[in-house]
Amino acid sequence: MIRYALRCKEGHDFEGWFRSSEGFETLRAASQVNCTICGGSDVSKALMAPAVPAERKGGATAPSLDQPQGDREAMLAKLREHVETTSDYVGLRFADEARAMHEGRSETRSIHGEARPEEARKLIEDGVPIAPLPFIPKQKAN
Repeated sequence: MIRYALRCKEGHDFEGWFRSSEGFETLRAASQVNCTICGGSDVSKALMAPAVPAERKGGATAPSLDQPQGDREAMLAKLREHVETTSDYVGLRFADEARAMHEGRSETRSIHGEARPEEARKLIEDGVPIAPLPFIPKQKAN
């Protein structure tokens, strides 16, 4: 059975249960779906919100997304924390900063940031030691 939110030509809202969508259309075309308030037969489907259960069966709730779920996520969280506490975030200046350190124009230090794919490819081709990180920077996370 399908439950529809319905509205008549006069603007009255009500609901009805039907065996299928085709069943509703057949009954409506035959003027057999009537408004429960005024009895009018000019009835159409109204917008309705989906039914969302308050909690899952057994009372279980969805896992918290701010805590690691499993060993892999815990390891990634630990890696992220290590990178963020032991290196400087340089953002979109990453390629320039990495190249300057490699060429001796800047003091060597641990950095992390962002680079376009073509910038990263050029750094690798030029022998600059870089590696992609398996997470986005906290500065970019929602």
